Amino acid sequence: MTSDGTVWFVGAGPGAADLLTLRAARVIAEADIVIWAASLVHADVLDHARPGAEIVDSSQLPIEGVLPLYERAAEQGLTVARIHSGDPALWGAVQEQLDLCRALDLAVEIVPGVSSFTAVAAIVGRELTVPEVAQSVILTRLEGGKTPMPPGERVRDFARHGTTMALFLSAARSGQVQAELLAGGYPEDTPAVVAYQATWPDELVVRCTVGSLEATVKQHKLWKHTLFLVGPALAAEGTRSHLYHPGHFHTFRRAEPAARAELRRQTAARAGETDTP
Repeated sequence: MTSDGTVWFVGAGPGAADLLTLRAARVIAEADIVIWAASLVHADVLDHARPGAEIVDSSQLPIEGVLPLYERAAEQGLTVARIHSGDPALWGAVQEQLDLCRALDLAVEIVPGVSSFTAVAAIVGRELTVPEVAQSVILTRLEGGKTPMPPGERVRDFARHGTTMALFLSAARSGQVQAELLAGGYPEDTPAVVAYQATWPDELVVRCTVGSLEATVKQHKLWKHTLFLVGPALAAEGTRSHLYHPGHFHTFRRAEPAARAELRRQTAARAGETDTP
């Protein structure tokens, strides 16, 4: 028999409670049980919980400590809001909980959240995918931590692409991060951002370079809750997307003929092609 209980996995965003989505706020407000980790999620998000809701801090609980709450939700038809920092899709230990909930015949829903890497990009006022500079973003962490990395997923291998990279969960070994980035081919003067507790009251966001990344981390004595952004897009200027170019057309807009011809010439030149009549 299928349970009437539901577990919502809610992305709380990077910290600031006003970065919750409208859906996240609604789900928290409707929940009978709200589970949150005080070590990762700002307490202000609990302002959305309704009076009488059961609030559980999971920061000191293994998954076995949360399981009884899911079991009770299945037995009593309760709604649980399980709040995760950032976006549940990234390093949230969500998949194992989804498996447990489905084994209990609980309905499960996921509410995406603002990831810290996009929050940091907003704070420093940069686009991470700049035309002709970087059109990919690599999200990863340093190998050798508590959770093993699959074969082929090494920072130096990713660094060879030379594009934008966001490194999570790696500040405790900043020297190794820097060495791997340099070994992969980033020049020492490649722009970088070190962000601690982004959007929290004690936020610290510092610009540096790949060559000074380790020194920057150690100068500010950073460890947990620190994210690195790396790549040439963090300082790129003078490029232009085709999207709003007058020579670009789409369903809702026609291209201007002269601008279209010029755009095609520019594209051919970049591709090393010769102009044709």
